[in-house]
Amino acid sequence: MTALNISRLRTFVYDFAALLSQTQEESRILEIGGTFLRDLISRDDWLPDAFAEPTAAPYAQHLLHCDSLERFSVVSFVWGPGEGTPVHDHTVWGLVGVLRGAEISQPFRQTLDGLAPGGPATRLEPGQVEAVSPRIGDIHRVSNAFSDRASVSIHVYGANIGTVERSTFDADGNPRRFISGYSNTWTPNLWGAAAAPRRKLHA
Repeated sequence: MTALNISRLRTFVYDFAALLSQTQEESRILEIGGTFLRDLISRDDWLPDAFAEPTAAPYAQHLLHCDSLERFSVVSFVWGPGEGTPVHDHTVWGLVGVLRGAEISQPFRQTLDGLAPGGPATRLEPGQVEAVSPRIGDIHRVSNAFSDRASVSIHVYGANIGTVERSTFDADGNPRRFISGYSNTWTPNLWGAAAAPRRKLHA
C-alpha cells in the first residue's frame, strides 16, 4: 500500500495561513488561494480514506483543518451517487476544488419573486476550482455529477465554516437558518512527518 503524502495538505495549510497574514483583500485571497488549492488537488495521493467516505446523510462534510484563529477552514465534501445539497449560502468567501469524480454547481440569486438561476450550471472536473462569496455570488446548489459513484471535493472557507450560521432557501427564496457542524470527530495529523519545504510568498 502506498503511503499517503500528507505533506501536501500540510504545505497547503502553511501557505494559506501565510497568505492571510499578508493580506485581507478578498480578491487576492481567492486568486492566490485558488492557485494553492489547484496545486493541492492536482495530486490524489494525500487524503486519508476516512475523509473520503460517504455517510448516510445527504453528504459528508469532514473537517481537515481549522486555523487556530478561525481565519480559514479546510473541508472535504463527499457526495454519494446522485447526492447533493439544498440551495444554500456561505456568508464568507470560499474556494471549491474537485479531487475525485465531478460536481454540478448551480448558482442562484434572490429576486422579488424568489430564487432564480444566477447563471448556467457548471460542471467541475478533477483539478478545477471555483470561488464563492457574498461579493461575487454566494448562493448555489451542488450535486454529484455521477449516479453510480462518489465524488470528493476540497473546500476552503474564510471562517470555521462548521460553526457559521447561514441559510438554506426554499423555492420562494425564504431562508432557513442552519449551522452545519462536521461529520468527523477527529482531524488528520499534519505534523507527524518531516517538515515540508515552505513556499515563499511575494508581495
